[in-house]
Amino acid sequence: MNTPKTESEPLAGLKVMVVEDEAIISFLIEDMLLTLGCASVVHAAAVKQALNVLAEETPDAAVLDVNLAGEAGYAVAEKLEKDGVPFVFATGYGETGLPPRWRQRPVIQKPFTLETLESALRSAV
Repeated sequence: MNTPKTESEPLAGLKVMVVEDEAIISFLIEDMLLTLGCASVVHAAAVKQALNVLAEETPDAAVLDVNLAGEAGYAVAEKLEKDGVPFVFATGYGETGLPPRWRQRPVIQKPFTLETLESALRSAV
């Protein structure tokens, strides 16, 4: 954890948690993260599963879907915030779909490009 990063490659070597209920999207995000130089990706598809993972390990950063099979992912966001893990929200609703409490966090609207993901993660970390 906390792998040294350079300014030109701030994502290199990171372990990133992807919290996404759609498997194909989760694996697409993983491919993007690996392309950006991240070292590994941990997946969770539901709030409870994500919280269980976070009880066992702390990623360097996270990409968090807001709607996880009908359950809001804000409990995961609270845990990430408490643990000091930088994260970005990924949602089909965009920033306006977030409660005001979370609007200061980086938000990427689905579908998003590699460049959009990279920019949001860079601003988070």
